This record gives sequence, C-alpha cells and structure tokens, in this order.
Amino acid sequence: MESFKTKIVWRLWFIYWLMFILGFVILGKAIYIQAAKGKEYREMAEKTAYRLEEIDAIRGNILGDDGSLLATTVPIFDVRMDVANPNISKEFFNKNLDSLALGLSKLFPSKNKNQWKLELKEARKKGNRYYLIRRNVDYATLKKIKTLPILREGKNKGGLILIQKNLRKMPYGMLARRTIGYENKQENLLVGLEGAYDEELKGINGNMVMQRIAGGEWIPYLAENRIEPKNGKDIVTTINIKLQDVAEQALLEQLKENDAHQGCVVLMEVATGDIKVIANLRKDKNGNYDEIYNYAIAESIEPGSTFKLASLVAVMEYAGFDLKDSVPYQGSISWSKNAVMKDDHPLNRKHIT
Repeated sequence: MESFKTKIVWRLWFIYWLMFILGFVILGKAIYIQAAKGKEYREMAEKTAYRLEEIDAIRGNILGDDGSLLATTVPIFDVRMDVANPNISKEFFNKNLDSLALGLSKLFPSKNKNQWKLELKEARKKGNRYYLIRRNVDYATLKKIKTLPILREGKNKGGLILIQKNLRKMPYGMLARRTIGYENKQENLLVGLEGAYDEELKGINGNMVMQRIAGGEWIPYLAENRIEPKNGKDIVTTINIKLQDVAEQALLEQLKENDAHQGCVVLMEVATGDIKVIANLRKDKNGNYDEIYNYAIAESIEPGSTFKLASLVAVMEYAGFDLKDSVPYQGSISWSKNAVMKDDHPLNRKHIT
C-alpha cells in the first residue's frame, strides 16, 4: 500500500516539474522572439500586411410625393496616384508630366504648375505608390481629372487610385429635416424616416483587400477580389415639398409673432389619408427656430375635446343630421357590462341638440 502511494506521489512530482519546465521554455521562447527577433518580424509584417476593408453601399434616396429628392447620397472621392507604378515608363512619365501638372494646376490652383511638377517628380523619385492629389473631390471634378494625361490611362496603366466616400445631403435644407431624419451622433442612432427605414435604405456593404506599403499607407490589392456593394433602395413618401415649405413658413411666422417656444403642423389629404406635411420648429438657445424635435409624432396624444367639432361635422355630413335635431341623452354610453364611458359634467336633460 505504501509503495502504491509513493508511486502516485512521484508521478505527481514528475508532472509538476514537467509542466514547470514546459512553461519556462514557452516563456523563454516568447522573450527571445520579442527581444531578438521582434524587429525582424515587425519589418516583415509591415512589408506583407493585408487587411479586408469594407466598401460602403450607396444609401437609397428619400423622395417626395412628386419624386423630389428629400435626401440623397452624393459620392465624393479621395484621388491618389501610384506615381511609381511599374507600368508607367520613365519616358512616358517625363513626356506627359508637364501637361499633367498644368491640368492639375487649373483644377486645383492652390499649387501652380511648377509646384505640381516638382511634387510629382519627387514622389516618383521616392517610389511613392499612394501620392495624394486631392481629398473630397466631387464627381464633376473627378470626370475632369480622368481626362488628364497619364491619369486617363486608369488604374493599371496610369496609376489612378480612387477612394470613394458617401456624403448624405438634404437638397431642401431645413424643410422637413426632422421628419426625413439624420444621424444623431451623440446617441449613435438614426432618427426620422432615415431610422425607420434604415434596413431598406442602407443596402449591403462590399469589401476589398488592402495592402500596406512603405510609409504605412494602404492601397487596394487585386481588383478581381473586390466584392461590389449592393446599393440601398429608394423610398417614396407622401410629403409634398411645396406644401411643406408653405406650412413651415406660416408656422415660423406664428411662432415669432407669439414668441412661442415650439410648434408643429400636420396636414392630411382627406380623400386618401396621406400626410402631406409634418412641420416641427423649436427655439434654440440662440433664439433661432429649427427642426430639432418631432413634436407631431413624439408628443401625439388623444385629440380630446378638439375632436368634437370634427365628429359633429362628420355626423352632419354623412348621417344627415341637422343642428336642430335632438338626440336622447343618458349621460353615459356602454359597449358591454364592464365598458362604460360617463360624462364628466352630466346634464339634467333627457334630450340634447
């Protein structure tokens, strides 16, 4: 029995020391790699690093009842050039450099022709494969860039690199701004129609492989591996932008005249039930009125006594009642034994007109 216990103890000690030595070896190897080989491996990683980057889908448009653009996505571009592209020969580069510099100076006069020429020559000399020409270029300017010498040859032969970004714009400015919606960056959410129909509007993002080059810059790698995004769907609303403009102006005048803090207007087309206008204005800390909060939706409650007039008009129009007609009065109405609505101020009458 004693011999059996001794064997178990020895085996436990053996396992303990084996794990200790193994852990010590792993720790030593980690320190060795970090200290002795760390610089070498980091340099290798910088030379051969790749990453997968998302390509944003173009968000769908929000349209008015007549097709007017209430919110749309405008693509803008960062324009770069692979000046050291091996497909751009020295002879071809030198032959077209002067014309390219002249064209860029006309499009972007912050630098003259000689400055552009000098920068491009220096970039090629340094082997710059990601030279920045301009950030946030609109599509109209991009079309002109694509006509310039060298760059008009495209990505493979001319070194043209385009990084697309999407900018959300509201062509009518403040009109129906809160109803249409926008990104609330403080709370990281979308409000209005932008938020309610985000799934339909946002589309599906694509992706592409990016390669890190000298200087830590990232460039697109292998265009054939690029997965194109699927753009979002457009949504058509019942908002009429002309009526919206009239309603907001009228609301603004009344708020200013009465020095009111807030107000809203909702206009419905009776025949269809379509909401043609939702206007919301609130005074900010500077005393200006803006579409900040959707009172029409967020603070909607039962209409109360204000609906009595609408009810009376409906009874007269559709049921044929006259103002002189009298109806039985009981002071309450019931739908079932447990569902009874009583008048808050009962009258001592049997009939009322």
